[in-house]
Amino acid sequence: MDTHLPMRTEVPAGGRAHDLRHHGDAEVRDDGAALVDLAVNVRADTPPAWLREHLAGSLGSLAAYPDGRAARAAVAARHGLPVERVLLTAGAAEAFVLLARALEVRRPVVVHPQFTEPEAALRDAGHTVGRVLLRAADGFRLDPAAVPDDADLVVVGNPTNPTSVLHPASALARLARPGRTLVVDEAFMDAVPGEREALAGRTDVPGLVVLRSLTKTWGLAGLRVGYVLAAPETVGALERAQPLWPVSTPALAAAEACVAPRSLAEAAHAAHRTAADRDRLVAGLAAYAGAGLRVAGPAEGPFVLLRVPGGAAVRHRLRGLGFAVRRGDTFPGLDEDWLRVAVRDRATTDAFLRALDRALERRAPERAAPERAAQEQAAPEPSA
Repeated sequence: MDTHLPMRTEVPAGGRAHDLRHHGDAEVRDDGAALVDLAVNVRADTPPAWLREHLAGSLGSLAAYPDGRAARAAVAARHGLPVERVLLTAGAAEAFVLLARALEVRRPVVVHPQFTEPEAALRDAGHTVGRVLLRAADGFRLDPAAVPDDADLVVVGNPTNPTSVLHPASALARLARPGRTLVVDEAFMDAVPGEREALAGRTDVPGLVVLRSLTKTWGLAGLRVGYVLAAPETVGALERAQPLWPVSTPALAAAEACVAPRSLAEAAHAAHRTAADRDRLVAGLAAYAGAGLRVAGPAEGPFVLLRVPGGAAVRHRLRGLGFAVRRGDTFPGLDEDWLRVAVRDRATTDAFLRALDRALERRAPERAAPERAAQEQAAPEPSA
């Protein structure tokens, strides 16, 4: 095997080397409910008041069956597409199930590390799933040549959860070819300033399926709403596999509201704020290089992936200090030394870094020296 390429592996349908059903919300259930949540990638200050009020206003229509036409048209207009290229879903997770069940697939391949639901859905549908494992040594960057030529379904995230890597749109487009469905999960793309490298709205890439979610930026994980952008024939196949009225009336109201021009402007502002907050987190983490901590990057999503010796023990110590972070070993290609940390505001980040300082059970010299200098400056002058 060419050592410069990401590793390829084949995974039997019955294999369970990683817990593909583990997600960040498990870190903050039950005894974790009181912890500061850095495990879930939903924006902390959401949904905003205006969106909560809009959703409350939709409750008067609950006696009628949901009508998704207005929301579907709004999503289509947001991406400059005809409505025949849009399918509304109960979150991106439903879309993965529909793809696994509705499309005729012989050799699906999932690019890892990434969100594990696509592979779980394919396995549940009886498929044997191939994996392309990207390497930390390469910055978890995708080389299109690593994907087998005969793969007829390829799934990749952009920006990728959990690595926070943003792949060039040109590299992803190189994966497309006749007879192949290319699924690009853009659930976190609206957290990228300018949505650079997005493929949503493109109609020139054969077999392209783009998934979007309104969960992350707008804090609607409990509402379950997302959508698929694809060729009309693909949308039709997925729609036939859906139950009747799959998206609730409040979710449809949210979808229509969140793609309006005012909402897009608010999301764009939030993306820039998230980028600044992420830069502060990454800069703070850099102080622990002496302790062996490394940040995957450059990070472009609303979370960062870091590796630290004894990561599992560090994660447990952080819980004892009041912070929940996402374990990394449930992602294929990662082990227990990897942790994912959601980007939060400045005050939360600073508090987390202080907790991390204690959790590592050693002081990072680069961090301790400035603190000592500040303490010395604040000390009173000795009397004469």
